Amino acid sequence: MTPLTLLQSLITVGLAFYGLHSFTLLYLYLRHRRETESIPVVDWDDLPHVTVQVPVYNEMYVVERVIDHVTALDYPRHKLHIQILDDSTDDTLRLSCMRAALHRERGADIVVLQRPDRDGFKAGALKWGLSHTQSEFIAIFDADFCPPPDFLLKTIPHLVENPEIGMVQTRWTYLNADYSALTRAQALLFDGHFAIEQVARCRSGLFMTFNGTGGVWRRRCIVDAGGWEDDTLCEDFDLSFRAQLAGWKFLYRRDVAAPAELPPQITAFKRQQSRWSQGAAQTLRKLAWPVLRSKKMPWIKKVLGVLHLSNYLAHTLLVLHLLISLPMLLLPGSGRLPFEDFIGLLGLGPPLVFVIAQKQLYPSDWWRRLRALPMMLILGVGIAWCSARAAWRGLTRWGGTFIRTPKFCLEDKDDHWASSRYRLGADSDTIGEIFLALYALTTTIAAFATNKYALIPFTLTYAIAFGVVAGMGIIQGRPQVIRCLRPQR
Repeated sequence: MTPLTLLQSLITVGLAFYGLHSFTLLYLYLRHRRETESIPVVDWDDLPHVTVQVPVYNEMYVVERVIDHVTALDYPRHKLHIQILDDSTDDTLRLSCMRAALHRERGADIVVLQRPDRDGFKAGALKWGLSHTQSEFIAIFDADFCPPPDFLLKTIPHLVENPEIGMVQTRWTYLNADYSALTRAQALLFDGHFAIEQVARCRSGLFMTFNGTGGVWRRRCIVDAGGWEDDTLCEDFDLSFRAQLAGWKFLYRRDVAAPAELPPQITAFKRQQSRWSQGAAQTLRKLAWPVLRSKKMPWIKKVLGVLHLSNYLAHTLLVLHLLISLPMLLLPGSGRLPFEDFIGLLGLGPPLVFVIAQKQLYPSDWWRRLRALPMMLILGVGIAWCSARAAWRGLTRWGGTFIRTPKFCLEDKDDHWASSRYRLGADSDTIGEIFLALYALTTTIAAFATNKYALIPFTLTYAIAFGVVAGMGIIQGRPQVIRCLRPQR
């Protein structure tokens, strides 16, 4: 076996592990899918004190909306405290102060807290807010979320009834899923996680995560796990694993919705995914060994936990798989691996998760929703370059700048975003995506010339995916992207 063939084997086996991971979660979901969680009964007068935290940074288009929703939560007024943790540097702070003052006049216990600096970013803001309240339970919502009035009544009773539960996570839904092909693809992508993966992990006793928003924490769980830390860009991922290593249990409620807004711009989506990829890689460095050396957990939970921590590294393997394809075609002595067809079948694991998620969530029109599947697959491959670069940053350095994902208050197809001051231009990753698209196209031509036809569907997929993502970034980043938009809001 040549060194090149060995490298190809390692990359292919690595991708196979992630495909097998998806099949494992799908099996666990199907095994436990009929289990249900009833909401414990807690008398209105016995409900505990709760603080709702809303970390905000430059969200002028959505901050008033989230304040309206959290103040409308159905909960005893004297037991509900709301913190708007506003680190903004633009007009957002003025808007949040005015809106909070309006609701205080109506009887809400709401404060706007602004730190002297943005140290620690979101983790720092949550930590700061925690030091300004004594509530036993903490609900967290990002600025683009619109929790329904009964959110706390469907989550807090679980924490009251079972003192071993440290966190309750709910399912994200989407205010603007049908806004564009991009948002429909994102909804499909996230549904796989919230409809299948979170259910499988929770009901099988595996490591599951707080998704950064749409969840409620027990204060003592946060403290026991060491509190919010900012050495990773995924403070939610980090604290989730530390809390479960400390012995706390997590609960996931798929039937409780937490509506939010999906980014309508490809550069914003890539920014979000890059932050998650870098933070996940940092959390892998930080916690993989503590997970593996834990004496209280079965080995299968440890292995699946490490795969969970390293999930974003699959994008790095996709890029390496493409880059090695052309040398494997052109150099003598290289060829297909004997187990390559079997490993290719394992690659069907993630798409199958997305398909079954739609079937479970939307039984009456799941076929219609699957029209977004090709675009979702293009996204999944097309963001591999920016995600791989972010993972490398996470594997080589701690911390980093928490770059937010801009939101535009999009709830209707007639709403616009391109004239917003938060609109992003094309980023530097576009250059790499164009290169990889051309490289994949070259590899496709080489495969055709060398009669390696089996490789052509994969290389063409790479070429289309990177080309589409790069093209969308360039088109959406142009100042004159849509000339018929209304004036800047």
